[in-house]
Amino acid sequence: MENPFLSEEYRSLIRDHLERSISFLLTRGMEFSFAADVRYLSSTPELPPHIKEAFSDISLFVISGYTFETARLDDGNIRFEAGFGEENFGADVTIPLLAIKQLFVDDLPIVFNISSPVPTEDERAERSMKALLSNPENRKLFGKKKR
Repeated sequence: MENPFLSEEYRSLIRDHLERSISFLLTRGMEFSFAADVRYLSSTPELPPHIKEAFSDISLFVISGYTFETARLDDGNIRFEAGFGEENFGADVTIPLLAIKQLFVDDLPIVFNISSPVPTEDERAERSMKALLSNPENRKLFGKKKR
């Protein structure tokens, strides 16, 4: 049985929930933070290696002050400007909404996400096999045993 929380339907649902929740906070001027999977983070300019290496796999981003003023939603992503490291290296950061694992206001978690921005290899293989087996002719081929 397919895990419904790994489905595209669930990803769409949680992406919408994250987008609406963040939009709600931005339009009301409420600062927030989120924990995100940094594998999906991109920035312009690219962050130097010593800064990237300092991130945990799931890192906390605080959206307040100037970073809050620059925060915006854009095509399934959150974008903001922030300074990183001791040298306050400035970058325009983009993180897919589905890379956000938890969304917080103060210390209160308001959204949890167990999906990821892209299907895992297992999910892609499972969908490919389902598509293949949806054709009755293919089912016959897989049903035959080799002699």
